[in-house]
Amino acid sequence: MKKLGFGTMRLPLLNSEDPKSIDLEQFKEMTDRFLERGFTYFDTAYPYHEECSEEALRKALVERYPRDSFIIADKMPVMRVKSAEDYPRFFQEQLTRCGVEYFDYYLLHNMGRDRYDDTEKFGGFAFI
Repeated sequence: MKKLGFGTMRLPLLNSEDPKSIDLEQFKEMTDRFLERGFTYFDTAYPYHEECSEEALRKALVERYPRDSFIIADKMPVMRVKSAEDYPRFFQEQLTRCGVEYFDYYLLHNMGRDRYDDTEKFGGFAFI
């Protein structure tokens, strides 16, 4: 297995001033080349591209390739979690945005001291 990941934090844009204006056709070409060269690992997160990265990944990858041909890592947006109920809500929303039934890897995103304490308080570690 090759060990290079395709991150979706900075995708090509149609308008450099609009992070939501992902150039989907170019992203599809990049995805095709990445897979053709034997790589499989894709990384996304809830806030990337003002919350448009996961949907773009669905369109460029998930809707075009069999699920067993790639690996997806996504991340819980702990910076937006305000209660225990947020964990399953964000998780289900991310599955829908990505168009998958499961994530191969699921991480807690952008952890720091305050977020660690809130994650502990709201049961985030138990949820994960």
